[in-house]
Amino acid sequence: MQLAIRLGIRVTGRAVLVAALLLVLTTSQAYAATPDLQTVLGNLRLFIVGVLATVATLFLSIGGLIYITAAGNPRRVEQAKEAIRSAVIGYVFAGLAPLVITIVEKITGI
Repeated sequence: MQLAIRLGIRVTGRAVLVAALLLVLTTSQAYAATPDLQTVLGNLRLFIVGVLATVATLFLSIGGLIYITAAGNPRRVEQAKEAIRSAVIGYVFAGLAPLVITIVEKITGI
């Protein structure tokens, strides 16, 4: 049991490191001299979706790992389910982020 917990912590730490590395490598460059607000909102849309999807994938991976290593422990199974629920909520927010930005564009008349 202790080995599974230590292995889970090591793998979780590595997953966080990989997710942070992917976040840094996959975000688009922000330029200081953007031509207009439309471009800024488009870049913001891409950034928000990227961050939310990355965090949701991290939660899904951690939840799956906890579920696999739970070994029938009801508390660990509930932790895994909560992490997976959080991942699903994150994916929903990532899907809705472009809609929110579009609504802001319509309200501001851009």
